[in-house]
Amino acid sequence: MKAMITVMKKELLDLFRDKKTLYLSLLMGPLLFPILILGLGKLASNRISTQLEKPLELPVIGAEHAPNLVNYLAGRNVIIKPAPKNPEGEIAAQNVDVILSIPKSYAEHWRKSEPAEIEILHDSSRDDARIPVERLNNLLENYSRTTGALRLLSRGVSPIANLPVRIDHKDLATPESRIGQALAFLPYLLILTGFLGGAALVIDATAGERERQSLEPLLATPAGRGLIMSGKIAAACSVGMLGLLLTLLSFKLSFMLAPSLGIKLSMSWSQVAQMLLVLVPIVLIGTCLLTAIAAGAKSVKEAQSYMSMLMMLPILPTIILMVNPMKNQLWQFAVPFLAQNQMILKIVRSENISALEWGVYLACGFGLGAVLWFIAARRYHNEKLAISA
Repeated sequence: MKAMITVMKKELLDLFRDKKTLYLSLLMGPLLFPILILGLGKLASNRISTQLEKPLELPVIGAEHAPNLVNYLAGRNVIIKPAPKNPEGEIAAQNVDVILSIPKSYAEHWRKSEPAEIEILHDSSRDDARIPVERLNNLLENYSRTTGALRLLSRGVSPIANLPVRIDHKDLATPESRIGQALAFLPYLLILTGFLGGAALVIDATAGERERQSLEPLLATPAGRGLIMSGKIAAACSVGMLGLLLTLLSFKLSFMLAPSLGIKLSMSWSQVAQMLLVLVPIVLIGTCLLTAIAAGAKSVKEAQSYMSMLMMLPILPTIILMVNPMKNQLWQFAVPFLAQNQMILKIVRSENISALEWGVYLACGFGLGAVLWFIAARRYHNEKLAISA
């Protein structure tokens, strides 16, 4: 145990001497994530407020066929513009967000009190056009309801008679669950930070020392190779956990400063503590896996190439849940990366995590970490490890 602590101190001292690596390992995420959250939040807030408040520029095809409708729109912060020569081409070129098309038959159907069809031209794949399309659609629906009610009143019929069934929606979503929906990106960032938090130290302490031919003298000491490896893993885990703590604190600060966007993001100290506990197994798993891989790499460059492929693992649960949303089931808490994703979402949504779910999660997480530790230890006992080429 004394040898392991000595190796751990040695690796941490080496890291703290290398200021560049230290800053990249500990401060890159905590500094970058708040900038992203605040910057993207501000951009989204400005875009939404601008699109909702500024006049809606609306090219209209066949405006002469529905003067009342055109006047209605013009009186509600809509600027009516002449129809372009090539409507589909203008929308495809993203020169126009939405176009209203009124056919010649509109006036005839209107006089007969029949449904008069109009057409909204837009590109549903463009997110930037979503708000203008929704604004126009809401205005047209309001115009249709108002006109229908006036027609019924002119015939001595109450407009309520046209509503045999009134549907009310009772949204049971809590503020916490709304926050969880808004923070769907958070599990991926935290899992990636924990999984690769100690990567720089692990690669330098194994592949780097092997390349510099300084690993062989260390392995030749009386200390067991398992203890030497454990000291390196402990140092990397310490760096990973410290990086996670700083990242969570930066998130908490960012949420306090971020614009509302209809929902106020927040993170309590209790949630910070729970997330740290949830991410301990993934730090151990990532560090042991990287140690085992780095032990087989002959250079830092080779180890980094393996690490770049491992970066895809944390994103897999996010992709799976986007394509195939699933309800929480007990088996999910035993699957690496997916388990962390579900646990973090539960914490953010302030949902109760049962003792069984905690037990399955921690047992499987630390169990996999122990298996990977054993594999890394076997790699460290390979005599070829001390050979740099």
